[in-house]
Amino acid sequence: MDIKTFIFYIISLLTVGSAVIVAFSRNLLYSAFALLGVFAGVFGLYIMLSADFVAIIQLVIYIGGILILILFAVMLTTKIGEVKISNRAMAPIAALICVAAIGLFIGKMYWNTSWITSLPEQFLPTTKAIGDKLLGEYLLPFEIISLLLVLVMVGAVVLGRREVK
Repeated sequence: MDIKTFIFYIISLLTVGSAVIVAFSRNLLYSAFALLGVFAGVFGLYIMLSADFVAIIQLVIYIGGILILILFAVMLTTKIGEVKISNRAMAPIAALICVAAIGLFIGKMYWNTSWITSLPEQFLPTTKAIGDKLLGEYLLPFEIISLLLVLVMVGAVVLGRREVK
């Protein structure tokens, strides 16, 4: 096993393990912090796929924006640490049967597939190509969207402003 495969397995284990904690934790605070592990694992997988632009978007929007917003909401809620969430409608036996059936199906597909091996791909950064397209072929739609976003921000300020008497 080479180092890339080993790193892939470690990142996948982090992602899936954190997702299990998010799904099955009875403490909302633990679930919110485990979501950081899921987002970081997805970020790592994007890096391994040489999808640098999507990885940075994952880092900035999901980890830097959405996760921080969720953590602030959870941390600023009074006594959220003591809240224990119980879902009485949850049927663990039915869920285990479904997971086992899906796992058997995926395992069968994995073992019965003839995998094609190819030469290793040469990973190149995608940011330059995206930038060239945005500032070349798609410049007009890009500028129209930027103007639309500025107008939306101005509209939000006008609507949110209190009337001065």
